[in-house]
Amino acid sequence: MYSKFIKPFIDVTATLIGLILISPLLILLIIILSISNHGKPFFYQTRTGKNCRPFTIIKFKTMNDKTNSNGELLPALQRVTKIGNLCRKFSLDELPQLINILKGDMSLIGPRPLLPKYLPYYNKEQIRRHEVMPGITGWAQVNGRNAIGWDKKFEYDVYYVEHQSFLLDLKIMLKTIQKVLGRNDINNSENINMPEFTGSNQ
Repeated sequence: MYSKFIKPFIDVTATLIGLILISPLLILLIIILSISNHGKPFFYQTRTGKNCRPFTIIKFKTMNDKTNSNGELLPALQRVTKIGNLCRKFSLDELPQLINILKGDMSLIGPRPLLPKYLPYYNKEQIRRHEVMPGITGWAQVNGRNAIGWDKKFEYDVYYVEHQSFLLDLKIMLKTIQKVLGRNDINNSENINMPEFTGSNQ
């Protein structure tokens, strides 16, 4: 009942209200990032959603496209812009994912959507993270984010799948706000400091 009807209603309602309230900030960031990234304020990437369905995630672009002498992109840490680093510190780069919620690709709360190339490496328990809608924040994010390893992260994801409820979602949201304001675990970006997943260690 909660996951099928109540949670989607909360997601859409809260997202619409949120977009209205933060629209001045979004417009400002789009202008600044457009200047910083030569007219490209957004970053698009294919991620895996509920039931392993691929979708395009939308984030603010926090890295430039500088390459080395061989035409290969420089390491991520060398490409983060000053405004991009500021966005990451306060998780502002995640805000465009509110559009993904309205499109039905994501929820406010759920396991973080990861790259499709990881699908062959999940074990039978880990792949259960795709039984629910992915989220902007989740149980793993408020329990260490990328300060924890993949196995522990997936353990938290499956825990969420098995215990999804309004009270747990409320707890995650409150802890997320606390971590963002305190900037705890925020610099550990999923695109920078986390090594690629190549299979479980267990």
